Amino acid sequence: MGNLVKAELFKLKKDRSFWTLILGLVASGIFYPMLIFFDGSTQAISVNDLYTYTALGGNNYIVKLVPCILAGFFISSEYSMGTMKSIGASGNSRFRIYYAKLLIFSIGAMIIALTFPIVIMVVGAILSGFNDMPTLDYIVRTLGLTILYAVAFASIMALVSIILTDSGKTIGFLILFFILFDSIFYGLSQKFSLIETLFNYSAFKLFLEISEFDLGDGVLLKLIFVPIVTFVAFGLLGSYVFRKKEIK
Repeated sequence: MGNLVKAELFKLKKDRSFWTLILGLVASGIFYPMLIFFDGSTQAISVNDLYTYTALGGNNYIVKLVPCILAGFFISSEYSMGTMKSIGASGNSRFRIYYAKLLIFSIGAMIIALTFPIVIMVVGAILSGFNDMPTLDYIVRTLGLTILYAVAFASIMALVSIILTDSGKTIGFLILFFILFDSIFYGLSQKFSLIETLFNYSAFKLFLEISEFDLGDGVLLKLIFVPIVTFVAFGLLGSYVFRKKEIK
């Protein structure tokens, strides 16, 4: 298992799509606050507001959409290239192969999820002279929850990637899925009580609440517990599908 993880980590480090996405997010995180601070306004900018509403608000889309591109190139493309067939013939169990790939893909998704909010907060703090910084416990909590939800969504992306086995189809389907599913899920929840309960306890809805300032212990536990369960559930489902799937 250790060698599989090292091999997948090496591939992630060399993945051009991954570094292109990271560089794009870094550039966005740098230039956005610069546009705000150099627009000629004399009003002091709050880093707390910049982090909470701009960084975390924009990250809602980044966490769910940007890793979809990585999933297509990092997982699905290995089928068309024949790499997956070679890995499957290496003597390692498919369970280990899948979880090694899921683990490293999840790490990639975590890095993507953290890049924009951290960069925009750091740049904003430097430009504003650290004016009205968010509290350390708020930063740690929101970034920690961002990691959990990035991993949860990554497990869904990994499952779709091994089902479709084509990078173009995977990227297209996942982007449409994450753009439309929230609205469809919410609409159905307004008509059916069971679906409403599922929606209220889903990672899709709870992810939008991680930037809230005041969270009770029960709410915080729910925000932590749901993405962990989501990751485990889709991880097990993905490993089952991968074990049953014919690799050509």
